[in-house]
Amino acid sequence: MPFTEASFENAIIEIFRDQLGYTYYYGPNVARDYNDPLFEDYLEPLLKRINSSMPPEAITEAIFHLKNFEAGSLVQKNEVFMDYLQNGITVNYFSDGKQCSGIVYLVDYKDIDKNVFCVANQWTYVENEEKRLDVIVFVNGLHLVVIELKSPSREETGVLEAYAQLRNYMLSIPSLFIYNAFCVISDQSMSKAGTITAGEDRYMEWKTTDGNYENTQYAAFDVLFEGMFEKNRFLDIIKNFICFSKEDGSDAKILAAYHQYFAVKKAVASTVKASGIDGDGRGGVFWHTQGSGKSLSMVFYAKQLQKALNSPTLVVITDRNDLDDQLFGQFSKCKDFLRQTPVQADSRTNLIKLLSGREANGIIFTTMQKFEEQGEPLSTRHNIVVMADEAHRSQYGFEEKVDPKTGKISIGTARIIRDALPNATYIGFTGTPISLKDRSTTEVFGNYIDIYDMTQSVEDGATRPVYYESRVINLKLDEATLHMIDKEYDAMAASADEYAIEKSKHELSRMESILGAPQTIDALCTDIITHYEDSRQYVLTGKAIIVAYSREIAMKIYRRILEMRPAWKEKVGVVMTSGNKDPEDWKEIIGNKQHKEELARKFKDNDDPMKIAIVVDMWLTGFDVPSLATMYVYKPMAGHNLMQAIARVNRVFRDKEGGLIVDYVGIASALKQAMNDYTVRDKKNYGDMDIAKTALVKFEEKLIVCRELLYGFDYTEFMTTNSDLTRAKLISRGADFLTGPSKEEKRNHFIRESLMLYQAFSLCKSMVDEKSRLEAAYLEAVRTMLTRVEGKGRLSFKDINDRINELLKQSVKSEGVINLFSDVNEEFNLFDPKFLEEIAQMKERNLAVELLKKLIAEQVSVYRRTNLVKSEKFSYMLSRIMKAYLNGMLTNEEVIDELMKMAADMTKAHYEGEKLGLSEEELAFYDALTKPAAVKDFYQNSELIAITKELTDSLRKNRTIDWQKKESARAGMRRMVKRLLKKHNYPPEGLEDAIMTVIGQCEMWTDNADMR
Repeated sequence: MPFTEASFENAIIEIFRDQLGYTYYYGPNVARDYNDPLFEDYLEPLLKRINSSMPPEAITEAIFHLKNFEAGSLVQKNEVFMDYLQNGITVNYFSDGKQCSGIVYLVDYKDIDKNVFCVANQWTYVENEEKRLDVIVFVNGLHLVVIELKSPSREETGVLEAYAQLRNYMLSIPSLFIYNAFCVISDQSMSKAGTITAGEDRYMEWKTTDGNYENTQYAAFDVLFEGMFEKNRFLDIIKNFICFSKEDGSDAKILAAYHQYFAVKKAVASTVKASGIDGDGRGGVFWHTQGSGKSLSMVFYAKQLQKALNSPTLVVITDRNDLDDQLFGQFSKCKDFLRQTPVQADSRTNLIKLLSGREANGIIFTTMQKFEEQGEPLSTRHNIVVMADEAHRSQYGFEEKVDPKTGKISIGTARIIRDALPNATYIGFTGTPISLKDRSTTEVFGNYIDIYDMTQSVEDGATRPVYYESRVINLKLDEATLHMIDKEYDAMAASADEYAIEKSKHELSRMESILGAPQTIDALCTDIITHYEDSRQYVLTGKAIIVAYSREIAMKIYRRILEMRPAWKEKVGVVMTSGNKDPEDWKEIIGNKQHKEELARKFKDNDDPMKIAIVVDMWLTGFDVPSLATMYVYKPMAGHNLMQAIARVNRVFRDKEGGLIVDYVGIASALKQAMNDYTVRDKKNYGDMDIAKTALVKFEEKLIVCRELLYGFDYTEFMTTNSDLTRAKLISRGADFLTGPSKEEKRNHFIRESLMLYQAFSLCKSMVDEKSRLEAAYLEAVRTMLTRVEGKGRLSFKDINDRINELLKQSVKSEGVINLFSDVNEEFNLFDPKFLEEIAQMKERNLAVELLKKLIAEQVSVYRRTNLVKSEKFSYMLSRIMKAYLNGMLTNEEVIDELMKMAADMTKAHYEGEKLGLSEEELAFYDALTKPAAVKDFYQNSELIAITKELTDSLRKNRTIDWQKKESARAGMRRMVKRLLKKHNYPPEGLEDAIMTVIGQCEMWTDNADMR
């Protein structure tokens, strides 16, 4: 017996009821208002218990607020509700004739036993449509979590379908989701949690119950439920780890990932200890790899710390203005969650004023440059916590440095900051590991609190891997120039002390003249354009960044690209700081702060024509564009600066395989050096990112495998022909070659291997010769056709043609549009003889069988939701035909003939209702009544039609929500059907069969929400 969705649902209920101690309800047995999104039997009495000091009038007022939201979108209403849930409802009410005010709390976060936790399954709610949800989790009558499950034993369903169903619910029953904290989707093999604004790729697994990252690659389904729904942790997540990030009117609701939750808890505990009587003021270092949500972790940390340390003042320090702006921007977007507005110190004087003007609270952003050597501390308060972003930069030094020329002694920035805030507690946040040589960082901040490395982040789907491609040779740089670039790396590795910077200025000016020479810029831009157009233009949204050596070189690159591609005016932009001495003609290109913000908006918009950003320093840290997949590097970078820059391309986006770094200045050795400070497994997995040794090797391996799977079919003409018609035929014939009852295993193997081939190809395309590029394009087209024909959902000629043409666009210089079947732009339609005839005449007979089978199966699935009798009849017919085909009892020609006959029968059945004057619903009951063949001998057809209409009308009137799940209601419906049929003298020998079929049809009708 298969482990069905219902079995999986019961297993989840067991976890909640038996392990977590939740009260369990079976939805259909709960008497309630199906239009009310609140479970009010619990709500009012529990609010009174939690708020025992508040009068009944206050509770009534709070419930009124809960039920009446101002006009707005679902997300806006949910945002208001989350504020109520986390912070309580402010109420004004009259008591004993006096106007009073107070706060009514929906949850008691201090005394967990005052709350009631419930779980229910098969919970029906009616709004725009009637929907029955798999599992709902309630706290105090508020349904805070919706869990959508899919059968573990059905390959055709999974978490993707669960996610799509949740999105559908948000349209059908939006009021239910006003009160939602987060959602869960699971098919047992994969369990993920996310919010009502999250895309499917942002739903994340919860992989541990205790914060340990070991053995998390394949987390069991119960880890999420036990990890997130343990009562104390569940309430902690709701109160402290869900926030709204507001930007340009688009509010994103964010649920902390498991690594953020546990790391923040550790960080808060470490800070509390460090700030205590026995503490040394060193809170530790929080290392979470770039792209894994460090900025939001800092927001969650700041929120938690307010309570843990009784409203401390937080000073957030960065070392660059643009980083200060970016991090300040993230905190500002979450100010409602933080319940205070962050401020930026615009000067040293302003920083002093902001610190001295308060004794508690406040989140103050500043740069290290605003601290300087001085006698008096800025503040001697103990309740200050310094949050340093990127805590291991060279400026964090305690030691004194002597200028060899002037003899002047300078003090390290770490010492200056410590002297300015002598009693503060310090915690460092970083996206890259601390250098093994860097002892000053641990002196300032202490040891690591939590490490979330690249390997873990990629395993969890929080980031994507980054790959590397060298193009240095394309610029034809001489040995002297390459040696000069190496010296630049050496200078950076030596921490760029003042005397070293002075010494290198002359060398750098020489390098500028070489890297900025017209012939070098020309070679660079020619290669970037070729590489982009041939290999990267159609990867995801085509977004790319060019990192220029200097501001002058950035302008030269911009102008040369536009000379070569004048039509790219909207496609390319320059993002860099401006200076008072800039040439006049730079100003229009660089623009002011608002112009840069507009460019950022355009670059983040996947549909905007701006695709390529030329940068120098800006946008290389803290700037996130998930679809960005390509970075062209024309600037020496090393250490954490390099790792932070290349991490711009590691964000998660759709089916992004990874990010690609294209190197024009020899950063390979710097990459390897930077990796020395990473974890052992990071070095093992990502120590060599070179696509020539990773993606290209994988591509060549999978190409051989796919060729072998197509052995016996000659498709070589695809790589030599200029005829689109020939290409189209070869694609169809290739798909046909892998189709058929004896080739299922080989076909599935080909689909898996060609997908891996395509993923590797997307990274190493520029390194593949033309013949292999065309061959890879062919194999991907065949894979796409197979998956489209076999896949779920409506099938159309246009869909397959468009998808394959999009894939071939880069590799094949096509003369026109490749049409795999014909010029028809319509969906396949089982009831259109023209379509059936076209499929029947296809030369690719295996493919014709698959197409016919899919079309018929689609219509059977429609009947499975609407018409019990036809569903059983046609399911049996299809099963019988395909079984005979698979057993070799029918040839291709014979099975096509059988399927065409079946299609004709289904077409006739499709129009039967129209001829009888019956609706689709009425026809289903007509079929139920006439299932016993002899029945038609007892009645005129007009009598049967009249009985059908009366029966349908009675069923509609007597049906109640969830009636089929309640035994008493089922019995009542059964009696009603029996009385009606007896009234019309329905033949006794067919009566029980008819009643059973009618009730079955009515249940089917109800389950699919088609009966109104």
